[in-house]
Amino acid sequence: MRLPVLGALGALLLAVQACTKELLQVNDPDIILDETLKASSAAGAQGLHNGAILRLEQATAGTQGPDALFVFGGLLTDEWQSGDTFIQRNTMDQRIWDPQNTFNAGPYRNLNRVRVLSEAAINALRQYKPVPATNIGRMFAFISYVQALMGEHYCNGTPLSDLEGTNVVPGQPISNDSMFGLALANADSAAANLGGGDSAKVAQLIQVVRGRALLDRGQFAAAAAAVAAVPDNFHYDVEYSIASGDNQSWALNASARRYTLGDAEGTNGLNYRAALDPRIPNRRGPDRIFDTAFPRPVDRQGIWGRESSIKIASGIEARLIEAESALKAGDATTWLTKLNQLRGAAGAALLPVPVDTSYRPVAGTLLAALTDPGASVPDTLRIKLMFRERAFWMFGTGHRLGDMRRLMRQYGRTEAQVYPIGPWFKGGNYGDAIQMPVPFDEQNNPNFVTCTDRNP
Repeated sequence: MRLPVLGALGALLLAVQACTKELLQVNDPDIILDETLKASSAAGAQGLHNGAILRLEQATAGTQGPDALFVFGGLLTDEWQSGDTFIQRNTMDQRIWDPQNTFNAGPYRNLNRVRVLSEAAINALRQYKPVPATNIGRMFAFISYVQALMGEHYCNGTPLSDLEGTNVVPGQPISNDSMFGLALANADSAAANLGGGDSAKVAQLIQVVRGRALLDRGQFAAAAAAVAAVPDNFHYDVEYSIASGDNQSWALNASARRYTLGDAEGTNGLNYRAALDPRIPNRRGPDRIFDTAFPRPVDRQGIWGRESSIKIASGIEARLIEAESALKAGDATTWLTKLNQLRGAAGAALLPVPVDTSYRPVAGTLLAALTDPGASVPDTLRIKLMFRERAFWMFGTGHRLGDMRRLMRQYGRTEAQVYPIGPWFKGGNYGDAIQMPVPFDEQNNPNFVTCTDRNP
């Protein structure tokens, strides 16, 4: 956002009008008409809460042009490649560092909208509708979640601004590690505000987000402890519909062909298509990418359709956190057991059902058990397998860029070993971006000039 408010909050005040007034006489909890982020009744407080849920759906994978985080951030990784003619998508795919790329503003603004609207909902819920307490806990959990996403996706020195009434309070730049610290503090607040319906599910969301932030901080044992009680089959979803907005992983890829599934991109990329792994059912062509200047068939993902929900936190992620913690502690037996727990017969229900029978592999294809590739110094093969499992299980859900940065920050990999490198398929070579820049618009914040650094 521009100041997390002149761009995100300023836009919020204009674009979130549907989430900021008293409910209409008809019983539609999604429509609020005030032009401030204040409520004057229980119905208005509930409306702010519902508006934050909508904003989270939009921020993750529900908007395009500028695109949502899960897809646009995925271009910087090996998950997606640009099949488009838009320079904004092409430069992100090519890893060109460009704070003035106009598509950068969208995901940044939308994440801050979730944060600020959730804060407003917390204040209103406490005043007018304190029961069930879980609604307040959910809002704190959303703040924690988007702060973890921001710490993983953006450079060091990202500011967080706020609103006091209708006045913007410019934020000071903070480090990624401090962002994760804020995520943990808000997870604590979320856990302290539970009670009533949906408490168990929100509690598990909090546990997974906490584990994620601790993993980002390199506190592996604490991360594993945080998620230990989360069952394998837990998932917290953002939902899409024709009415509220299409799932953009479908719209931009399977429908519009402006994104194409990555496959061994730039030497280091994983073979998401060619692996024919049941976690990422896919289909090649026969039509081509949208950019007709390049005769390349489009590779479609078959995980999500137009109205499919997306898991933003899950028991799968919990087991992967536990597995990585065990590996970091030198316990390869537990590490492999945790990975195979997900891949075994009991984990078959966790696999996606392909959108239709044209996608391969077909529904019912199971994952074979992994074997230990063996120890080495450093433990290269096991680490490689660990992050491959994370990439395939959590494809397209905003985890990959944070993992690529962690491979450098926590495991000593170089940029040339992790990110796509060499010739880019539309011409020229890959650049040196390893995270997303704070948008140029944020320079309206008097406390911000540019990123503190571009370290992983």
